[in-house]
Amino acid sequence: MRKPRDFDAALKTLNDKTRALKENKRRQLGELIVATGADVLDMETLAGALLVMAETSNSTEKEHWRKRGLAFFRDAAKPTARKSRGNPAGASAGGGTQTSPGSATRET
Repeated sequence: MRKPRDFDAALKTLNDKTRALKENKRRQLGELIVATGADVLDMETLAGALLVMAETSNSTEKEHWRKRGLAFFRDAAKPTARKSRGNPAGASAGGGTQTSPGSATRET
């Protein structure tokens, strides 16, 4: 005869995993804000920039942001990228301070 499954224990385990994943996501988002230099922005400015990005339906602009983000992570993976803090991929793209919340901190 089969042993009955403990659904309460399985549900508790799933809830614990969900809580841990959510906390990990929050921590990573905070680390990303600090790594990009966006932590120097006030909360209202950062929230406004993120809202504009989330509401944008322009696929060309979103692709530009994606490429800048890809370049950021690629450069961050290199040990020399932290010393120079340069952005070779974003340097030619410049011009749009409203397109990236972290771009204003690097220009000042």
